Amino acid sequence: MARKSKPTEPPDGEVVYRRIPLADEKSDSGADRESRLDPALAPLLAGFALLLLLILVLGNLSVRKLEDTSRGILELENTLAARATLLLQLRVALTRLDNEARDRMEARARRELTPPFDMRLNTARGKVEELLPRLDHAPLAEMPKWKQLRDDLAAYVAITRDADRYSQEGFANFRDVDSELNTIIIETAAEQEQIYARAEAMQKAATRSIRTWNVIALVAGLLVAVATIWQVQRRFRQTRQSTEAARREREFSNQMLEGMVSAIAAIDRHDRIRSANTAFLRIFPRAGIGSSIHDRVALPEGVRLLEAATASRVESATYRGRWNLTEDGAAGTFDVYSSPLEIDGESGQILTLVDVTEAAKSEAALRRSESLAAVGQAAAQLAHEIKNPLGSIRLGVEMLREHVASEDAVRTIGLVERGISHLNKLVVDVTQFSRRRQLDRTDADLHQLIDSSLELVTDRVRAKETPIEKRLAPETIRGAWDDEQLREVFVNLLANAIDASEPKSPVRISTQLLDSNSGRMLARGGRSGASLVRISITDFGSGMDSKTQARLFEPFFTTKKRGTGLGLSIVRQIIDLHNGTIEVESARGTGTTFRIELPVGTK
Repeated sequence: MARKSKPTEPPDGEVVYRRIPLADEKSDSGADRESRLDPALAPLLAGFALLLLLILVLGNLSVRKLEDTSRGILELENTLAARATLLLQLRVALTRLDNEARDRMEARARRELTPPFDMRLNTARGKVEELLPRLDHAPLAEMPKWKQLRDDLAAYVAITRDADRYSQEGFANFRDVDSELNTIIIETAAEQEQIYARAEAMQKAATRSIRTWNVIALVAGLLVAVATIWQVQRRFRQTRQSTEAARREREFSNQMLEGMVSAIAAIDRHDRIRSANTAFLRIFPRAGIGSSIHDRVALPEGVRLLEAATASRVESATYRGRWNLTEDGAAGTFDVYSSPLEIDGESGQILTLVDVTEAAKSEAALRRSESLAAVGQAAAQLAHEIKNPLGSIRLGVEMLREHVASEDAVRTIGLVERGISHLNKLVVDVTQFSRRRQLDRTDADLHQLIDSSLELVTDRVRAKETPIEKRLAPETIRGAWDDEQLREVFVNLLANAIDASEPKSPVRISTQLLDSNSGRMLARGGRSGASLVRISITDFGSGMDSKTQARLFEPFFTTKKRGTGLGLSIVRQIIDLHNGTIEVESARGTGTTFRIELPVGTK
């Protein structure tokens, strides 16, 4: 069957799904659109309403200010007019009273016949007495001159009642009262000018207030106009950009789908791929938009995955299981999900493949750790059962050596002792592997740890004349580590490297600081952001094949003739306790490199 060419997808993509609003949603939205005013009219109406409100408020304030000013001026003028009228009345009444009193005094002096009751004098006195109570009201009663005038006027009225007393005191009292009245009349006339000045000042103040309010109203109107214009422009811009909204939404959806780590594809009722993101096409590079999943869009395993995932229609999101795929040499593990989707009025599916390769590896590592823990417990129990009889056998062999003399017997006993030593080493390694290690973290210098570890393998170095090449970082590298257990790691790896090397073949050990964010080596002398240190131990021996590398850290697996197979397992345990990682890189005939990465942290 000929392989189909992969169709090219338009740059902007193709909309294969759009949510259709329900009938009640359509009716509600349509009614709202019919009853609602155009959005552009709303800011205009609001602006006009604000301007009318400003005009109304300004007019009311101006009218009220003018009324208050007129009322104040009128009150001042009325007050002054009332005082002037009162003074005029007092002047007339006082003059008439004085004239009547003088006439009576002159008639008595001429010894004319006078009636027993002088009606005209009494009438004049009564007129003055009627005016006196008006001088008792505020604010005249509180003014010193008016109060003095009232007292002197009352005294003068009392003097006019007695003709003899009037003849003695009347002229002097009248002169005083008349002088006080003239003074007040002159001051009242002067107050007229002051009232005119105050009225003019009040009018100017009212004019300034009205002008200030006009300026405020103009500024507010300008702000309202600017805000209205801005709002109208914004509405217009929204209307103009509404045609771009669908395109932007489509582009956003496409970008979101393309940026997703999970592989997503829309498959219609006829099992054709209607849309797919880059992650899906990366997993199935032979697939294309419009291709059928039954075509050769992938290897047989991938085709089986697609067929099984779309074999039945679903009503809700459904888990389709976990699949292992290998495409173009790359292996991966995926969780497959199906969700319902309507395409062109027919039922389709959204197929989602979630990459769980790393999670699957973590689960496998967890299961391996659990199995190793079970093996370690069994091995520890076995080592405990072997340890005591092994001590007894060692003691018996030593006693037997003292009672034999033949060389064959001595040689046989030596073979037994070597076997006992091997078993004892196996028991010690098993005990160390199975026990629950605890870290005793201290502030340790990495380079000093490496130097002390090299001292512990000095005998091996001398025996094979192995050159040690140290390529250590120029910086002092310190961390919160268990120095004893890390020394055990370095000794084990250095011993393995020396054993795997030919005589006089070098062993290289190097250190370098790494950037925790990017994993790249820092520049010379750079320490900013450094939180990882990498230690590499390299030999140039025969190397290992891939099968050996896969089982390298398994307990009791060894390529040495007399090895226990627990050394590297213990090494991994210690590195895991330090939250570090260890990796091996090797190939036949090129040597082996162990890389350890440890966090540079504090206790």
